[in-house]
Amino acid sequence: MTERLRIEEEIPAALGGERLDRVVALIASISRSEAAALITDGGVEVDGAAAPSGKDRLVTGQTIVIDLGRLRRVGPAQPDADVPFDVVHADEQLIVVDKPAGVVVHPAPGRPDGTLVNGLLSRFPDLARAHGDPQRPGIVHRLDAGSSGLLVVARTADAAAVLSAQFRDRSAGRRYQALVWGHPGADQALIDAPIGINPNDPLRRSVVSNGKPARTRYVVTARFDQPGELAEVVCTLETGRTHQIRVHLAAVGHPIVGDQVYGHGVPALGMARPYLHAFELSVNHPATGERMTWTSPLADDLAALRATLT
Repeated sequence: MTERLRIEEEIPAALGGERLDRVVALIASISRSEAAALITDGGVEVDGAAAPSGKDRLVTGQTIVIDLGRLRRVGPAQPDADVPFDVVHADEQLIVVDKPAGVVVHPAPGRPDGTLVNGLLSRFPDLARAHGDPQRPGIVHRLDAGSSGLLVVARTADAAAVLSAQFRDRSAGRRYQALVWGHPGADQALIDAPIGINPNDPLRRSVVSNGKPARTRYVVTARFDQPGELAEVVCTLETGRTHQIRVHLAAVGHPIVGDQVYGHGVPALGMARPYLHAFELSVNHPATGERMTWTSPLADDLAALRATLT
């Protein structure tokens, strides 16, 4: 998912009547105190007007806009040499890493260290001067903590601007491998379905009529019958919504193996996380304009499961 500094959401029924500061904290994944400060600083709008107080109660159907660029942050992230990840490529403009599952990309409330950013700062101290939020230096897109695979990091402010633009206009290419339950009816398809906050559970996303446009293309690369009907698919994002691939595949009846949030109780086959791997990443180099593509082999835990399928 691309890094969002501006979040716009329509309030679902599940959050109607809730305090504004709680909803901001929930939607933006920040602490309650950070949400209150952001509201005080004019960083939150409700139905087009600056929100006067975090104590205000929201009404179902209202539109909330959160400007994370105005968020007060504590001190910069600190180096941590113990964070595991592989460097696939590094030059003066960018770094490409292969992130293992279980590693969060950047610090957040309650998790000040142990993230990919902390590990990057240990190996690339100059990243602290890269750009933007001192807790997220160089970060121009993200991977869910439970996902593994490739991620590009900007080393300079100019590189950050160029790479961020590529993720916004979708000229950056990303492909993901997933293992899903069931046999899709077509060997390839486009899932074009809007995604928003789940009306019954604000911690989850779902396909909703009033959500943001979201499009995922998939191609079936293998089908299996044991230990059940399963399919390996390669997914390409045409938009970048939170949990997009997981939500879309579950919505069409093919949840990802190991996804305990969107899997609707289907067997995990021993997986401790979703079978989802960002195996290919392409960007235009910020300095030269050259198209560069990197690939990553399937993570060990995923490869071990795949070897058992027939």
